[in-house]
Amino acid sequence: MKFNKKLENISTYEAGKPIELVVREFGIEPKDIVKLASNENPYGCSVKVQHAVSEILPHMAMYPDDSMKKLKEGLSHRFEVAEQNIVIGSGSDQIIEFLMHAKADGNSKILINSVTFAMYEIYAKHVGAQIIRTASQEHNLDEFYELYTQENPDIIFLCTPNNPTGDAIGTKEMLAFLDKIDSDTLVVVDGAYMEYAAYKESSKKVSPKELIEKFDNVIYLGTFSKAYGLGGMRVGYGLADAKIIKELYKLRPPFNITTLSLEAASVALEDAEFVNECIALNFKEMKRYEEFANKQKIDIIESYTNFVTLCFNNNINATQLSDALLRRGMIVRNLSGYGMNAIRVTVGTKEQNDRFFELAAELL
Repeated sequence: MKFNKKLENISTYEAGKPIELVVREFGIEPKDIVKLASNENPYGCSVKVQHAVSEILPHMAMYPDDSMKKLKEGLSHRFEVAEQNIVIGSGSDQIIEFLMHAKADGNSKILINSVTFAMYEIYAKHVGAQIIRTASQEHNLDEFYELYTQENPDIIFLCTPNNPTGDAIGTKEMLAFLDKIDSDTLVVVDGAYMEYAAYKESSKKVSPKELIEKFDNVIYLGTFSKAYGLGGMRVGYGLADAKIIKELYKLRPPFNITTLSLEAASVALEDAEFVNECIALNFKEMKRYEEFANKQKIDIIESYTNFVTLCFNNNINATQLSDALLRRGMIVRNLSGYGMNAIRVTVGTKEQNDRFFELAAELL
């Protein structure tokens, strides 16, 4: 059987290993496994969300509200934008897919950071577009602009804070960069971890409302999978000029978000206290990772997210270390596939982090 030739050069995206797989492969009891690989909220989701979801379980036979009215109203209130400026996706990566099909084709160029979210490249290859990368590991907007003037890309992706490194772009620098970009070039500002960056440092906080009002060629992406603790519900959103949103709706399949997911995300928006508590605990625990790295003489990238990236010298092999941790029931993300001798570790609860420090110190 023959398939689309564009698939020949596409690698399958590898998500963090699930606990169930580690149980099967290594025979470790589930209670002895700690997953710090996928940047999930270790404190779960709001109790209010759990109660709300349980109440609508009897209505699962009905299709969800395809207008997504309740969630759009919540996002509209949260970000002070009109509902026509909002599109909802099954995770923000579905919106990335919409954007790629709406704007790019086999003649297009896509400009991304040297190390960044893998799905930008994968979706670009779906349509046969060419990927242009910067040289620097962290976002360097001077390099972005130089490549923009040379290559004239159709889409630019700015991931801030960046996954998998954790660095974030200064807001003033970003706005100055966007001012220089032609209105026909689509710029995607991926803010999957923005709740964390905004909490840690106001100079890194991006306002979607400001982006929409100033630039009709920019779309801001957000998600409920991180700070809101709803990774299993798969809800993301895009905020942009109404003309962009209108085009994306031509690609959106009907009922792309489940009834449970819509209710969970809508209620999660209302519980800001829970989210802020989780973020505060995250940065409290992150300090312990910084102290651990200093003690072990490991480089750590300053993080504005809910994870840390630990970079090693040639005396430590990240692949060997992550495999050794895995066999002991500790799941982290090996970044060798990104060309980095590093691991990415989700900042967990105190107990989860204690276990990581214990195992990592032993192996190092």
